[in-house]
Amino acid sequence: MTFDVARARAETPGTDHVLHFNNAGAGLMPKPVLDALTEHLKLEAEIGGYEAAAVNAPLRERTYQAVATLLNASVDEIALVENASVAWLMAFHAMLAHLRPGDKILTVEAEYATNYISYLQATRTHGVEIVVVPSDAGGAVDLEALKNLIDARVKMVAVTHVPTNGGLVNPAEEIGRIARAAGIYYLLDACQSCGQIPLDVEKIGCDALSVTGRKYLRGPRGTGFLYVRKDRIDELEPPFLDLHAASWITADTFDIDPTAKRFENWEFYIAGVIGLGVAVDYALGWGMEAIHQRVVGLAEQLRGSLSAIPGVTVTDIGAQKCAITTFTKTGISPSEIKAALAARKINVSVSGRGSTLIDMDKRNLTDVVRASVHYYNDDAEIATFCEAVEAL
Repeated sequence: MTFDVARARAETPGTDHVLHFNNAGAGLMPKPVLDALTEHLKLEAEIGGYEAAAVNAPLRERTYQAVATLLNASVDEIALVENASVAWLMAFHAMLAHLRPGDKILTVEAEYATNYISYLQATRTHGVEIVVVPSDAGGAVDLEALKNLIDARVKMVAVTHVPTNGGLVNPAEEIGRIARAAGIYYLLDACQSCGQIPLDVEKIGCDALSVTGRKYLRGPRGTGFLYVRKDRIDELEPPFLDLHAASWITADTFDIDPTAKRFENWEFYIAGVIGLGVAVDYALGWGMEAIHQRVVGLAEQLRGSLSAIPGVTVTDIGAQKCAITTFTKTGISPSEIKAALAARKINVSVSGRGSTLIDMDKRNLTDVVRASVHYYNDDAEIATFCEAVEAL
């Protein structure tokens, strides 16, 4: 499959200024997203925030439709929120309300810190038990172990699809089949997979899925969304409600929104929401399968080139890998590598032990350099990057 890299770079102003391998942190926005943001902000300055929101209401509504198309969901199953953490926490606490002391939550070794901290808090507030499912030989969750761990006390499985480090992709659809057969809640953190991997919530079978706009979708910061399966919405009450999520009916009663919008709140970053919709439509225009093939191929090329550099160890795991590559280099810390590369206008990030503590401790890692590519990166950038790493 051919990919028009020249067009992708021409429509990404940032490629003229930096070599950006930090797309798992925040992708470079394409020009249509930047234009949508600035045009709405300009309108707010000219006529007022409420008035601009009314004028551009159709653009905001388009975001719901675009996200629903991206996930193969219905509009009523989509909530637009501030970020992936808000999305995940709203869904988790709505599910947690149905758990009782002694109930179990199953998760994975490479679970993200924000999620795991919430599980730890739940052990204190609700008396639940956390069970970490072992990984298979490749590093992904062991599906047979997952099946064997399910008993009458297991009420939820919560999984990070693509962990913050290691290049790993957990088998979301296979986990979904196990969770559905057991009749338990399935919460999927798709923060780093959405935008680089095709997602179909019908195939995945999750009850809820959380996403940020800023990473592989290349949307604005301060945006995200939550998918909640339609037949779960009525039973999942958000941990807090406002006059957007619910309606005050009488002095003693209120009605909660019957759709996933019950997980939203009244104040919206309208420019960001509009920009998010444009970003999703932009990704759909390229085609998610084409994007996936492109980024996986670039990452494999990067891993191969890095592995040939003396002193460099690529620390990626999993039989199925994504656009994230992590590595270390003998004699220089990941933080020093990041700083040295930044001086050359090369962007990477560092994943520390505290972000995926169980996984990092198991692999005797303290921190790693994370280089995450996107489809607008090219072969010349990979060569330049590896030359810079080798020269450190």
